[in-house]
Amino acid sequence: MRAKRKIRDAGIRLRVPDPGERPARLASVLRAIYLTFTEGHSPHGTSAVVRDDLCEEALRLGRRLHRLMPDEPEVTGLLALILLTSARSAARADEDGALVPLADQDRSRWDRGRQDEGRSLVEAALAQHRPGPYQVQAAIAACHADAATAAGTDWRQIAALYSELLRFDPSPVIEANRAVAVAYAEGPAAGLAILDTLTASSRLARWPQLHIARGALLAQCRRHEDAVAAYRDALALEPADAARRHITGQIAALGAAHEPGEET
Repeated sequence: MRAKRKIRDAGIRLRVPDPGERPARLASVLRAIYLTFTEGHSPHGTSAVVRDDLCEEALRLGRRLHRLMPDEPEVTGLLALILLTSARSAARADEDGALVPLADQDRSRWDRGRQDEGRSLVEAALAQHRPGPYQVQAAIAACHADAATAAGTDWRQIAALYSELLRFDPSPVIEANRAVAVAYAEGPAAGLAILDTLTASSRLARWPQLHIARGALLAQCRRHEDAVAAYRDALALEPADAARRHITGQIAALGAAHEPGEET
């Protein structure tokens, strides 16, 4: 609404940009579609795990942009990323509405049609040999789609792809995601070392997902009390309702599993 008012008050004339102007504007358009999808995939201010209306709107816009610019590999990559990620939406919440982590999802509920279309688009984009961040993220999503089970996931390939993604976006969020992949590939202690560094040295200390990830890895290391503390740090940052229910469930499970004298 603010944008509409600015356009009206300034008398800005709307027009379709000429083909030669489109590449310069492309990055902003891709970012807007990507942010629309990420808000739908992990919404704020709601108890829902997914907002299908935003995800589907991002998919609609992604398809329209791809029809307009079919030879732009980053456009193809973004559409593939949306398809491959949204294919998992139905499995992301349990019957009580709590968040279900990727490793625990019922993969029979994944949308195979979207996965097949997404894989095909990833291959088409990468075949142009002009890599970019959306293509790399889509390739990561394709690795998950290719795995029949969580145990069968090629985590070493995913960790390598996150390292590649850091070349395009050297952000602590990407490094945190790489840490989780490293934990699966090399063991929880290896991933935990990366997350501990991020916790101590970056603004991610205010990001609930970082503490949720630390809690999971600490639990795998059988450091139950530290895991509970990490989950409580996540709760203190007021995560979304679905994530809160997941966290409280993990704390309860750790409390039930913990035996006195297990930790030093």
